[in-house]
Amino acid sequence: MAQVNVYLHSGDPQANPIELRVDVIGEDNTKTSHLVTVSQELYQRLTGGIKSAEELVKASFEFLLEREPKESILQSFNLSQIQKYFPEYETIISSQFFK
Repeated sequence: MAQVNVYLHSGDPQANPIELRVDVIGEDNTKTSHLVTVSQELYQRLTGGIKSAEELVKASFEFLLEREPKESILQSFNLSQIQKYFPEYETIISSQFFK
């Protein structure tokens, strides 16, 4: 499985949107980098504030990597876009935080 590293890019976890940088390192040691934004509304809806935005984005990338190669993930996107491609996304991700 690929290694997913998430870093706060904006420097402010209360920013709206929150900006995060994600590096995905594959089993073959190749790396992709991504810039992801998350609205406070989506963050609260999916996590209830129980986990950090970094944990939400890491779980979201793990979700994506189960469905597509790292090279297919957009280099820059808003986390809400995942739902458009994978309608089960919000249900699966929020269930991880609200067990």
